[in-house]
Amino acid sequence: MIEAETRQRPVATGHQRGPVRVMVVDDSAVVRGLVSKILAGDPAIEVVAIEANGAAAIARLKRRQDIDVIVLDIDMPVMDGLTALPLLLQARPGVRVIIASSLSQRGAEISVRALEAGAVDCVPKPSGVGAIMTREDFRRDLLGKVRSLAPPTAPPSQAQPPRPALSPAKPCPAVSALTRSPGARPPALRQPHTAAPLSPQPLLSAEPTPAHQPVALRASGRSPVKVIAIGTSTGGPMALLEVFAHLGAARITTPILITQHMPKTFTGILADRIARRSGLACVEATNGQAVESGLVLLAPGDWHMLVEEQVGTRRPVIRLTQDAPENYCRPSVDPMLRSVARVYGAGALAVILTGMGSDGCRGSEAVVAAGGSVIAQDSDTSVVWGMPGAVAAAGLCSAVLPIAEVAPYIVRRLASKPS
Repeated sequence: MIEAETRQRPVATGHQRGPVRVMVVDDSAVVRGLVSKILAGDPAIEVVAIEANGAAAIARLKRRQDIDVIVLDIDMPVMDGLTALPLLLQARPGVRVIIASSLSQRGAEISVRALEAGAVDCVPKPSGVGAIMTREDFRRDLLGKVRSLAPPTAPPSQAQPPRPALSPAKPCPAVSALTRSPGARPPALRQPHTAAPLSPQPLLSAEPTPAHQPVALRASGRSPVKVIAIGTSTGGPMALLEVFAHLGAARITTPILITQHMPKTFTGILADRIARRSGLACVEATNGQAVESGLVLLAPGDWHMLVEEQVGTRRPVIRLTQDAPENYCRPSVDPMLRSVARVYGAGALAVILTGMGSDGCRGSEAVVAAGGSVIAQDSDTSVVWGMPGAVAAAGLCSAVLPIAEVAPYIVRRLASKPS
C-alpha cells in the first residue's frame, strides 16, 4: 500500500487586492468593444487596456506591468496571437493569457498549440459578432475564467497561485463555505511529510480545513488499481502533457479515462497531443467503445463520458450522453467519476488536476465511498487550485502533490501489492 502523501505550505492571509486587471487584444474594433463591455460589467474585473494586435499588446504590457490577464485573439495583422504569446509572457512573467478563437478546426489547432506554449485557457468565440453579446455560455465562460485568474493579495515575490472562482453550481458540501466567500481559499500546502493512515470511513461531510492547518489525508486504497480517471480544467492541457510524458515512459497498461473541460473540436486535437507526447494510444472516446488495457480515452467536447458494464459480457464500455451539464460543464468530471465508482469500486484511482470551480468533488466522494482513492495536484503548481483544492479541503485525498510528482505516484501505486 502506498502511504498518504502531501506537500504543504502556509497560505498568505487577506483578501484579493482589487479587480482583475485585463487587457483585451483583438483586431476587430467591434469585438474588442463587445468583449470589453462584457468584462467591464463584472465589478471584480477592470479592463485597463485594449489593443488591436500582438505587437501593440507587447508594447503596452512593457509600459504597464500591473496587467493580470490578457484575452488574446489569434488571427491579427502586424503580429498574430501565437507569435505574440511567448513575447507577452517574457515581457510580464506571471501574466495569464486566455486565448479567444473560433470553433473551427484551424482555430482549435492553433489554440491547443497556444496552450502548449503557455496560455492557461481558451474561450471559443461564437460565430457572428451579435452572438458575442447574446450567447450566455460565452459570457459565463469568459467571466468565470477571468475571475478564476485573480491574483492574490501577497506581493509578487510571495504570491500564491490564484484562488478558485466562485462556482455558480452547487458545490461539494465540504467546500461550500469556500465557494461562497470571495476572500476564502482552500488550504494551501507546506513541506512534504508522510501522514499516518487515516480512518477508512469516507469523510463526506467534513468541513473545510482552516488555511493554517494541514490538509487531512486518508490512507490510499488497498486494492489493485483497475482504472485511472483524471479530471481537469483551466491549465489542464499542460498538466496532462506533463503527467503523460512520464506515464508513457513507464509504459503503464492500466486503462485511463480523462475529462478535460474543453469544447468539441479541441478535444480530438488534445487527444492527439497526448498520444504523441506519451506514446500511449489516446483517442476521443466513442459510444460503446471497450475500456481496454493500454488505452487512454478522452471525453469528447459537449459529451459526458461514463463507463458501464456491457449487458451479458459485463466488460466495461463507454457510454456518451448529452444529459444536462453539471457544474455548467459538458463534459463534466463528476458523472465520469460516479460511473467509475459504480463499475470499478475499490479499483478506481481518481486524479484531480488544476482547474476552476469544484467539478470532481462529488464524484470523488463516490470513488472514496466505493473504496477507491483520490489524489490531487497541489496549489503551487496549479494554474487554479479550485478543483484539486475542493477535494483536498473535503478530506478525500490520499496525496496532494506537485504536478511533477503525480505520475511517479501513480506508477508506484500501480506497482504496490495489496496489503
